[in-house]
Amino acid sequence: MRRPVLYNRQHGKQVAGGGSVKAKIGKLLLVVVVLLICTVSLLFTSSATKGGAAGSAYRSEINVEKLWRSADSGGWKPSSAPRSDWPPPPSETNGYLRVRCNGGLNQQRTAICNAVLAARIMNATLVLPELDANSFWHDDSGFRGIYDVDHFIKSLRFDVKIVEKIPEIRKNGKTKKIKAVQLRPPRDAPISWYTTEALQQMKEHGAIYLTPFSHRLAEEIDNAEYQRLRCRVNYHALIFKPNIMKLSQSIVDKLRTQGHFMSIHLRFEMDMLAFAGCFDIFNPKEQEILKKYRKENFAPKKLVYKERRAIGKCPLTPEEVGLILRAMEFNNSTRIYLAAGELFGGERFMKPFRALFPHLENHSSMEHSDEIPENTQGLLGSAVDYMVCLLSDIFMPTYDGPSNFANNLLGHRLYYGFRTTIRPDRKALAPIFIDREKGRKAGFEEAVRQVMLQTNLGGPHKRIPPESFYTNSWPECFCQTSPKNPADKCPPDNVLEILSSQLSQENGDPESNSTSVTDR
Repeated sequence: MRRPVLYNRQHGKQVAGGGSVKAKIGKLLLVVVVLLICTVSLLFTSSATKGGAAGSAYRSEINVEKLWRSADSGGWKPSSAPRSDWPPPPSETNGYLRVRCNGGLNQQRTAICNAVLAARIMNATLVLPELDANSFWHDDSGFRGIYDVDHFIKSLRFDVKIVEKIPEIRKNGKTKKIKAVQLRPPRDAPISWYTTEALQQMKEHGAIYLTPFSHRLAEEIDNAEYQRLRCRVNYHALIFKPNIMKLSQSIVDKLRTQGHFMSIHLRFEMDMLAFAGCFDIFNPKEQEILKKYRKENFAPKKLVYKERRAIGKCPLTPEEVGLILRAMEFNNSTRIYLAAGELFGGERFMKPFRALFPHLENHSSMEHSDEIPENTQGLLGSAVDYMVCLLSDIFMPTYDGPSNFANNLLGHRLYYGFRTTIRPDRKALAPIFIDREKGRKAGFEEAVRQVMLQTNLGGPHKRIPPESFYTNSWPECFCQTSPKNPADKCPPDNVLEILSSQLSQENGDPESNSTSVTDR
């Protein structure tokens, strides 16, 4: 715009007499040019804000067919085998470690991983972890009722010694029980707590009992081999019992008879809504129920309830889930498996979702055997849900804040081969949904699509706090065959033979030179 001005001014100076007429013409032309530029700019801005998310979607359209396949691995593959010197557990340890894992199935799962690592750190013999009989679920299945114990012990034989119970000892001709001294570990305790206070008590008494044992070992540890041990426990040693695996596979096979299927963890349940302080969308009676539950079950915390949804702190409603999927151009023939307990608010919240996507299933609708009890929130039902979600083509959590189920699955699916996950950015989506509820629906689907285009869909990505190690174990538990960084190099193919040889030398037991362990 400056060049025409300079030109006209110079031209006006050069011409005498009739220069004023030419100057006026020049100014008129300048005004026309400016108006034209402004009009084009206004049209461009309008299209970018209203229908222009469509323009962006045109440039980077969501390819639904591609989502049904695993995400791009970038040359990475899962590997949790040791990559440096990893001595076998010695024949004599410092004592016995007992732990009580509290919480639900997946909180207990992370506690088991931490227990194995704690035993390794202290050079202790791990007693098979105790699973808390959850007071809310009334489920006392225990470790043996959920997991394959023999596989668990055998697959970790290169890492720690594991026994089912503390053995009795004979002293002065008498049989004596070792009584474990009870300790309460600090939350997210550092390694130093285990190598000092806990180890001292173990050496003094012969055994320690850590309870409760949920989140009692720091997640971020500057030791890649320790982190890989967590992955070996989580993704190789902790295998559900054969009946659970068979039941889960049966449901997956039925779902696959019509092609691909998606799983959704619909965390629209009373405990999570009360914890998050998400009350505004409910009627007064329901709000009172949620507030009462919150007061009775969670520590007091001042929350501005009206702001919770706007800042992305609330689980997505079933309808919001359906609207996101429709905006991403999934059609209403999509088969969806719902992993959920009892939805708060009942059918009035499910009806809009079902109208958008009628092919909704859960483990009760897919499997009519007596193996899954009516209490679908019990450990067995949760284990089946976990396996079906792990094996599904796409997994979508609706709340991945303090949800152990969703977070563990995100990490497991990443390790399982970068399987596609759809992780809605609730904070970015909240104003879009709120505008829609206020009647401002123009450009809604385009706006949702643009938010979803910015999310990671299951590929390798850097772990940034508060993302948990159990949600994303990259890069510690992944490797590359041709890495730029030597630390990322895959271990040798014969790593199990090396570990077996070391173990047999330690124990003087040629029988232990077996490599029939799940590939690491």
